[in-house]
Amino acid sequence: MFNPTVARLTYRALLGRRRALILCVLPALLLVVAAAVRAMNGADDAVTSQLLGGFALATLVPLIGVIAGTGAIGPEIDDGSVVYLLSKPVRRSTVIVTKLIVATAVTAVFSAVPVLIAGFVLNGNSQQLAVAYALAAVVASVAYSALFLLLGTVSRHAVVLGLVYALIWEALIGSLVEGAKTLSVQQWALALAEKVAGSGADVDSSVGLPVALVLIVVVTVGGTVLAGQKLRSLTLAAEE
Repeated sequence: MFNPTVARLTYRALLGRRRALILCVLPALLLVVAAAVRAMNGADDAVTSQLLGGFALATLVPLIGVIAGTGAIGPEIDDGSVVYLLSKPVRRSTVIVTKLIVATAVTAVFSAVPVLIAGFVLNGNSQQLAVAYALAAVVASVAYSALFLLLGTVSRHAVVLGLVYALIWEALIGSLVEGAKTLSVQQWALALAEKVAGSGADVDSSVGLPVALVLIVVVTVGGTVLAGQKLRSLTLAAEE
């Protein structure tokens, strides 16, 4: 289910000069903000939780997921080069799973690692907040990558749709509207952070951990399966 050649091509596409620059800007912004907050306020667990939960998980991780998830396959579909890839003796499911693994790895590296560093900068990992939010970012990376990889296969406007989802749903509606929180990847990830963080930490999720894990699995598996099916239809259309 993993093809090294497809993985190498996907990594090269995602880490090209322009995308790599965008991927680096967002984590750098988080680290700059974290250093400024620490310099002005000192170590503060509540502020750390607000910044890592309210900015990192709600905005940084989904935006990086949009770039990595849609970029893993969207450009190939747009320029038609996916037909060349699909002409090779590689199963469509292998192509999708490989691209999902690559997109997840890129999203996790460019989000979870900066979140971990920012947590140590903000409060030295007091109440295990740095580790808790970093693990939450890893889990969110999996769901976001599957979701945005699916968008990349079904729409030529995947980036726009992904940005709408990341900025409107996750950063705004999913954070404020009570009923919508159940369908927010951010809240699912926060459930893990709440479990890992210390008992006195200000980390709260609207979704229980068992439900959150089930929903993450459903979104990841469902998105992967649907993306694979869409890829098969693209192959048939190209052959016709």
